Amino acid sequence: MSRSVEVEVLVKQGCHLCEDAVAVAREVCAEFPVELLEHDITEKPELLSSFAEEIPVLRINGQVKDFWRIDPQRLRRLLREALAGS
Repeated sequence: MSRSVEVEVLVKQGCHLCEDAVAVAREVCAEFPVELLEHDITEKPELLSSFAEEIPVLRINGQVKDFWRIDPQRLRRLLREALAGS
């Protein structure tokens, strides 16, 4: 049985790596029944203090899974696992 999966990409304005990561995440997430959220870390002090040096950050259901670059094959695998409940 699949469960709800939330995918977040933490970004910062003007970050070209962030733009690339969001594009990859959008493309891959479109293949799955998941929700993709984008959060600008400069708008949330707790995120800024935790992730200022690692953006973009990929989180699935609140857990950090990747940062700096998002590999589409790895994201697909992570989403299949998350949806399967493993």
